[in-house]
Amino acid sequence: MKKIFRIVFSRENILAFALCLILIALTIFTADTSPTWIYQGF
Repeated sequence: MKKIFRIVFSRENILAFALCLILIALTIFTADTSPTWIYQGF
């Protein structure tokens, strides 16, 4: 059980999980504002 815990919570997995959470948070926080940069060309 300790071996599995050590594999799942390795430094790389924690960094990847944190990066994924940051990307999800950025997506959520920027979704409510209208993306004006998409419509600038029209």
